[in-house]
Amino acid sequence: MLIELSIKNFAIIEDLTIPFEKGLTVLTGETGAGKSIIIDAISLLVGGRGSSEFVRHGANRSEIQGLFFIEDQTHYIYSKAQQLGIEINEDQMVILQRDITAQGKTICRINGKLVTLAILREIGQTLVDIHGQHEHQHLMQVDRHLSLLDQFADEKINNAIMEYKEIYKTFVSLTNQVKQFSENEQQLAHRLDLLQYQLNEIEKANLTPGEDNTLYEERLKLSNGEKLYKMIFDSYHSLYGDGKGLDWVMLAMNNVEEAASIDKELTSLKETVDNCYYLLEEASYSLRDYYESIEFDPNRLNFIESRLNEILQLKRKYGESVSEILEYASKIEEEIDSLLHREEKIEKLESQLESIIQDLFIEAKNLTQLRREAAIDLTEQISRQLKDLYMEKTKFHIQFTDRTATDKDPMIDGKNIYFNEDGIDKIEFLLSTNPGEPLKPLAKIASGGEISRIMLALKSIFSTQHGVTSLIFDEVDTGVSGRVAQAIAEKIYNVSTKSQVLCITHLPQVAAMANTHLYISKEQSDDKTVTKVASLQEKEQIEEVARMLSGVKTTDLTRENAKELLSQANKKKFILKS
Repeated sequence: MLIELSIKNFAIIEDLTIPFEKGLTVLTGETGAGKSIIIDAISLLVGGRGSSEFVRHGANRSEIQGLFFIEDQTHYIYSKAQQLGIEINEDQMVILQRDITAQGKTICRINGKLVTLAILREIGQTLVDIHGQHEHQHLMQVDRHLSLLDQFADEKINNAIMEYKEIYKTFVSLTNQVKQFSENEQQLAHRLDLLQYQLNEIEKANLTPGEDNTLYEERLKLSNGEKLYKMIFDSYHSLYGDGKGLDWVMLAMNNVEEAASIDKELTSLKETVDNCYYLLEEASYSLRDYYESIEFDPNRLNFIESRLNEILQLKRKYGESVSEILEYASKIEEEIDSLLHREEKIEKLESQLESIIQDLFIEAKNLTQLRREAAIDLTEQISRQLKDLYMEKTKFHIQFTDRTATDKDPMIDGKNIYFNEDGIDKIEFLLSTNPGEPLKPLAKIASGGEISRIMLALKSIFSTQHGVTSLIFDEVDTGVSGRVAQAIAEKIYNVSTKSQVLCITHLPQVAAMANTHLYISKEQSDDKTVTKVASLQEKEQIEEVARMLSGVKTTDLTRENAKELLSQANKKKFILKS
């Protein structure tokens, strides 16, 4: 759960620290006070899209920190942290931090360790699930319905999806290869001519692996022949000759030998000096042989320069080294062979593709069966949730249809089948809001309030199935009132018994169900607009709920109504807990 949130220089928030508790925390206040800004900050903290526009005017950067307590040792974050080398101490605390500079740069940290935005998002999404008004639009988009069903099925379907996608990748690859080899003759002829020219150019060069490195070394030696001769010649004559190095070493050797005849303890030292002398003598002979063998061959140097230039031209076209050029030659040789034997290649690919299509269809049908089973379960659960939300006469149905195929798609049992990366299923949520009316697409007949309740029903179901530690509802109660508002309040509270819930609301019924009530206000200070947060006690909560009931002016009557609403909420919470 989220323990504490710290926000600095973010939008109209200058410096704000908010502690959070278990259960349901509601955030209320006047429009524009900064309630949604706090949710925006949490969204950025868990990897949402950022911008320099979030940085408070006049500040260099915005800083957002969140302290999370992760009690469940099996939570995904523990294995991911170990993989990334992020330490989570015995206190089971995790600190997410995100800074956004005035130039738009983002800096992300987890427990003090710098991470990428992608990693922050991957981990953040396992900690917080933010449900705002925009998610209603997701429910209205038919292409989102399949992902919602798969999200519900979760572990029951994950392996089947992975197996299908693995085969689908092979299917796409083979399909593209068949298409490539089935292109028109003119394009293939041009391609074949180009490849043969490239292969001839490389073969004509008669390259050998590592040749360029060998030539670079020889060029260095030849171009520095005179300098090399002088250095080796001087080295030899420093060792060999009257009064030179070897003479002095021989003198030392003779003296140590005579001393060793007197003191046997010097025997090992004598042998060391002897060895050094003979090694130096042998080295001097090698130096003499080397400098006597040095020859300056300008023709050879010219040849090397010409050869290296030839290799350089090939590198510019085919690879950064001779090895890469040879690898490229081998690759295009295979392609040339494929083009020359195109018919046989197409026949082989089509045979492989036919086999893969059969496997893909089997996996797709298995995926469809699992989705249909999950759809029955989801429909039953949503129906129960909707009943609690005073939509008991509403019928919810998940319709399965085949995706639209063309004659270019694979044919199985005399029927064209359209495969995509999610399978062959196209699903749509259907709704009938009144008895006797036919089921129709949800997106066409559901009102704003109905959409809110359906999405809340989904969240209520998903909250029991996933490891998200905190749920955030940003004005999900839009478009409802009366007993429906009370039902939504109870549903949100019920979710909070399983996960921490933060909720921005304008409904007094929801506010009354809170375990913690935070009031967000906006004040003017030194020509600055500042957002403040206050945790309301009993009397203050009554005043705020009364304000929400009246909408304009708080009266004794609205205060009495607020007290009654809070009293009923406490009784309801007791019943729901038990």
